[in-house]
Amino acid sequence: MVRIPRILIAGTHSGVGKTTVAVGVMAALVKRGMTVQAFKVGPDYIDPSYHTQVTGRVSRNLDTWLLKDTLVGGVFQDALVGAQVAVIEGVMGLFDGHASTSDRGSTAELAKLLQVPVILVVDARSMARSAAALVQGYCRFDPRVRIAGVIFNHVRGHHFQLLRDALQRYTRCPALGYLPPDPELAIPERHLGLVPAQEDPTLSRIQERLVTIMTRSIDLEQLMQIATSAPPLPRMPLPHRGHDARLGTPTIGVARDRAFHFYYQENLDLLRRLGAELIEFSPLADAHVPCGLDGLYLGGGFPEVFAGALAQNTSLRREIKEAVEAGLPTYAECGGLMYLAEHLVDTQGRRHPMVGVLPGTIQMTDRLQHFGYVTLIPRRDTILAKADDSIKGHEFHYSVWDYQVPSGQAAYTAVKRRERRRLEGLAHGNLLASYVHVHFLTNVRWASGFVASAQRFRHTTRRTRQSLWRGKTRRAAELGAVR
Repeated sequence: MVRIPRILIAGTHSGVGKTTVAVGVMAALVKRGMTVQAFKVGPDYIDPSYHTQVTGRVSRNLDTWLLKDTLVGGVFQDALVGAQVAVIEGVMGLFDGHASTSDRGSTAELAKLLQVPVILVVDARSMARSAAALVQGYCRFDPRVRIAGVIFNHVRGHHFQLLRDALQRYTRCPALGYLPPDPELAIPERHLGLVPAQEDPTLSRIQERLVTIMTRSIDLEQLMQIATSAPPLPRMPLPHRGHDARLGTPTIGVARDRAFHFYYQENLDLLRRLGAELIEFSPLADAHVPCGLDGLYLGGGFPEVFAGALAQNTSLRREIKEAVEAGLPTYAECGGLMYLAEHLVDTQGRRHPMVGVLPGTIQMTDRLQHFGYVTLIPRRDTILAKADDSIKGHEFHYSVWDYQVPSGQAAYTAVKRRERRRLEGLAHGNLLASYVHVHFLTNVRWASGFVASAQRFRHTTRRTRQSLWRGKTRRAAELGAVR
């Protein structure tokens, strides 16, 4: 059995202040000297960046639509090594999920799966006694979800007293405290949601302010008592598959900086478990591709925000183009696809040259293009998967690609609820690019395929590899960096 104190910060609806409360609770517990492991319900990449900055540990996604229950439990338990408490931030409203008539993919479903006490965040700026009716409704809607406490947002001391008295009289759910209206706690936003923590210079100030407020206006002792009351869980191990050491250790370059940081941590962990060595590099700052790569992974992020700087790094763009055209197995998701195009037109209408291995231009738009969960069915064998070996993923982007991919090069058939099937992505040679972020734990064979493609490339003839990396070994030697 696995025993870990844990709580889940949920909201009555989106925009209620879940992230602020969750980050504040994490920061306050860290300030007390506790080792906090953070999690985010659903496919979000941005909120976890704040969790990670505050706790010093990589926040993980827990997604009950993408993953089977045992895998969700495995991700949760794997991340707990060395932690003293788990704090999970919910998604949307507590009961909002993939459909209006079920809790599939919802915060509530996760709360039941992991038997986590829920702390409900209520924006009560215009409420008094009605807050008790609201909380009572949430408590009764699904009795299997244990709502163990309430934190009110956007209220002050006297207002909180009224709310607390109403809860005491009409519900069995205690009021744990409140956050006052405070413009200093506002986290900046843009088209995909919050500005990621990597770009927010105000985070340390917000964190300090939150700790001060949490210590004064939230009953942290009672919150920890609730967390400690969570029952033990049965062990749910992840599939740890080894690799054949005789095949060697391929190196896969991973683009990682302020422009590219949308990765499921489990994807990276699984590639390592399958035998790959991951080498991070920055398309913004590094003049050269790491020497001797056997594969390339370009994740999502905000290339449109940093398009000017990416365009100015001409040496790296040139080397990536040469490597991809020479056959380096390359997998690009969303922002990675945008980076590989010929040009990117940013939100200000400025046109920037990109890598240029994908034809056409990426144009930013003022509305969401594709959003939500999707199942991908490969139309042919690729560097990651065999034809028809499907996988699940998520898409969320404000851009369009003006190139009409020929049906013979389309990577996938995309299947989505309430939408007609469509062609998605491009697969050509050792290049696979798509707007969709896939989760390798929904089909481990895809991660195995990527590692195997990198291993095959590693074992290509010396002449081919010398041609691909011509001149790079010399440059690396001058820097004393030859592997």
